[in-house]
Amino acid sequence: MTRFNLALRLLWRDSRSGELTILGLALIIAVTSSTAVSLFADRLQRTMTTQAAEFLAADLVIASPSTIPAEWLSKAAQLNLAQAQTLEFSSVLIEHDELLLSGIKAVSSAYPLRGFLKTIGEGPVESVEHTGPKPGTAWVEKRVLSALKLNLGDMLTVGELKLIVSNIITYEPDKRGDLYSFSPRVMINADDLQATGVLQPGSHVHYFFQFSGDSKALTEFNRWIKPQLNPSQRIMDIHDDRPELGSALERAERYLGLSSIVVILISGVAIAMATRRYIERHFNATAILRCLGCKQNEILRLYGSQFVVLGLVASAIGCLLGWFTQQALFHLLRSLLPQQVASPGLLAVFFGFIIGMAVLLGFALPPLLRLKKVSPLRVLRRELEPLPSSAWLIYGLATGIIGVLIWRYTDDLKMTVTIIGVGLGALLLLGVLIFALLRFSRRLLPHLGLVWRFGLQGLLKNIGSSVGQILAFSLTLTAMVLSFIVRTDLIEDWQKQLPANAPNHFALNIFPDQQQGFQQDLQQQQIDGSRFYPVVRGRLVAINNTPVQQIVSKDSQGENATHRELSLTWSKELPEENNITAGSWWADAQTGQVSVEQKLAKSLKIKLGDRLTFTVGSEQFEAAVSSIRELRWDTMKPNFYMIFSPGTLDAFPSTFITSFYLPEAKKDVLNALVKKYPSTTVLEVDLILRQFQTILAQLTQAINYLLYFALMAGFTVLFAAVYASLDSRIYEGALMRTLGANRTFLRKTHIIEFSLLGLISGLLAVIISEAMLYALYTQVMHMEYRANFYLWGIAPLTGALFVGLAGCWGVRNVVNKPPLQVLRDL
Repeated sequence: MTRFNLALRLLWRDSRSGELTILGLALIIAVTSSTAVSLFADRLQRTMTTQAAEFLAADLVIASPSTIPAEWLSKAAQLNLAQAQTLEFSSVLIEHDELLLSGIKAVSSAYPLRGFLKTIGEGPVESVEHTGPKPGTAWVEKRVLSALKLNLGDMLTVGELKLIVSNIITYEPDKRGDLYSFSPRVMINADDLQATGVLQPGSHVHYFFQFSGDSKALTEFNRWIKPQLNPSQRIMDIHDDRPELGSALERAERYLGLSSIVVILISGVAIAMATRRYIERHFNATAILRCLGCKQNEILRLYGSQFVVLGLVASAIGCLLGWFTQQALFHLLRSLLPQQVASPGLLAVFFGFIIGMAVLLGFALPPLLRLKKVSPLRVLRRELEPLPSSAWLIYGLATGIIGVLIWRYTDDLKMTVTIIGVGLGALLLLGVLIFALLRFSRRLLPHLGLVWRFGLQGLLKNIGSSVGQILAFSLTLTAMVLSFIVRTDLIEDWQKQLPANAPNHFALNIFPDQQQGFQQDLQQQQIDGSRFYPVVRGRLVAINNTPVQQIVSKDSQGENATHRELSLTWSKELPEENNITAGSWWADAQTGQVSVEQKLAKSLKIKLGDRLTFTVGSEQFEAAVSSIRELRWDTMKPNFYMIFSPGTLDAFPSTFITSFYLPEAKKDVLNALVKKYPSTTVLEVDLILRQFQTILAQLTQAINYLLYFALMAGFTVLFAAVYASLDSRIYEGALMRTLGANRTFLRKTHIIEFSLLGLISGLLAVIISEAMLYALYTQVMHMEYRANFYLWGIAPLTGALFVGLAGCWGVRNVVNKPPLQVLRDL
């Protein structure tokens, strides 16, 4: 008989006798949870990325001030990429002696490649459109009708061409944050563009060439075309071109990674406990094999083969169950998610399989190594136990595996180091404190009643084991608390940045002598507005006397910022939603200083003390960098890359900008404002706001269900962890019943023991989670940290309740099994 056949026979015997039930169950739960979360997160991220592509109306968009070479389009056709084209420009419309500066958008017949349009025709019902207007017709926003005194069916003159106004646009997928998109929209068919006669040589036009298709083809096309782009052309990306959406998606992706980490941590703890019990129950069998001549390495290979086979089978079962679990989860969420959901990826399933083997290796190998150290003398002396493996090996291997998995899930080294570092530091410190606390509690035993004394002695008789159990349960509860709190704060943070009255209009080019009157008019109409900021248009040309073109890297945020004029402003106070990350805000009467936005500073390698050179018109001036700021682009309020100290820009002409919330019922106020202040441009961002709120609502619902799944997986694995000490408890229970203890007495002691275990674990979980939350929020997720004082009461009580219930349920056989049967089995 070969050793592998022997390993299979022993594995089959153990599985039939129930020896592998707990270990196999823990591993299956780990793989099922990890696979389901991995598949769910992967599909959700790809779905949200696809839906985010709807905000560009395509998978890939090339922005250009002119037409692109024909060979680029031919290359796209060779790769079977669908193509569409849009042009945007400003034009003044005149009807019924009324003038309106509008944003004209000419679209090809294939537009949009991603997403859809929504319009209202002759009836009041909103309809979904998958193509733009037909030749000879125009679609307009509602404000165009009221401003030009038009109705549906009337003729609208664009340049030299009369078009029939057939629909009112209520939703446009690729509404961008520029003047052409924010101006009242008029959409026409590209075939009518030439007949309008609006575009002439030298006209200021923005071209957008849109492509969609297979991801591999898009990647190849992107790689092929990027080196050929000139400085005025760029490939648009959701994270760069729509920062308010990119920020929300980035935070959601980080949370999904965190949820995956939660399940892996909980599962790893359970596997370690289940493996330890399995190994300890095989000490005697291993001693007999040693007496029969098996060497240490042969023992290791024998049991190692069993674990490999067990891992393969359990991982396969877990992957299958994980597949069905995530399918069921998406079925429950079908009414909340987009209609088109990304298909499951085989790579995510394979990764779940690899996770099962990796977690088994990381948490089961150190206890397994103890078997090779079993002495043959144990056949005669049962008290002889093999020496434990090196602590560095046990914790180092497990930490390394978890660290690699965390990095793989989050793709964020900083988050990985933060979680591992803070977590290990807190566990080490708390382990010492728990040990000291348990040693001190021995003094309480003489002052307690009999039931409480035996319950507390359950923790004190093996302090080392109790410390390990408390830390294990603390880790489990910490993972759950961490997941819940981050989810709650993340959703609350989103709701804060987009309240019901979030600004949905911007007013630009307000002259200084009109600023006070404009503000008074808003107040009279009871319109909530944000702060008025002065604006000077200027360009960054040099850093420390070095031209920015020699510093900036291609396709970076810095390149985009240096190829156009920036809106420069000044402020005495630090604007809200801005936080200083380096340097300090200026004191009074200090001119010649500038505060730079953090991401732009990183892209341009700007540091504190650098001197920046700007041009405004034909004049140049310098300013020293006094601080670096991080800000929130997703607040729908004016934001600036550069903020100067008061007095620095006084020599240049300026206008003002503000944002305000205007309900649908007061839309007619806009026309009155534009007539009173003809030089002011009012931009509507209602559609962008609705798009943003839609994607955040879907992310919120998905995150809620993902949290519930992680919590269910955690509680399920918690029951498996209780069985780690089941053998010794059954033996002790049998002895106590032999000596006269009844079932009620034993149940009470178990309730007290596990409730105390859960109470201490819950208290420690709050301490660990608060430390990790502070590190995560301040260093990784860039969110405001607030202490969660209610956790200090809820978490310990919740821990006592659930750990107590799980423990009493797990050891119910201790009081039900006859003592004689237990003693005969020894």
